[in-house]
Amino acid sequence: MAYGVKIAKGDAYKRAAAKRRHIRIRKRISGTPERPRLVVTRTNRGITAQVIDDIKGHTLASASSLDASIRGGEGDKSAQAQKVGSLVAERAKAAGVEAVVFDRGGKQYAGRIAALADAAREAGLKF
Repeated sequence: MAYGVKIAKGDAYKRAAAKRRHIRIRKRISGTPERPRLVVTRTNRGITAQVIDDIKGHTLASASSLDASIRGGEGDKSAQAQKVGSLVAERAKAAGVEAVVFDRGGKQYAGRIAALADAAREAGLKF
């Protein structure tokens, strides 16, 4: 199956594979006003979560490990991801969002991605 991403070598191959996975996921997942999309973006240094209404193209709530309340805190990256998950859930609930569709962004649902999702669920956001 061709998704419009060139096959490459090494790290470029990994990025291309992640892009293909993300495209495959986004074909099926879309955020609506009733159930916006919770997008998780993971880098080597940090993690970001956004609640997006794809119909209007608006970000309803967001949180990042670079936020002042989380940055420089105690714990490892998974602990930071948990804090980001609970913070984005709080902000989404304040914006009137009760349920979301989870978009892992082509990343494997494990480690920091799973920690963020579990913390958001515990804070009352429904997936």
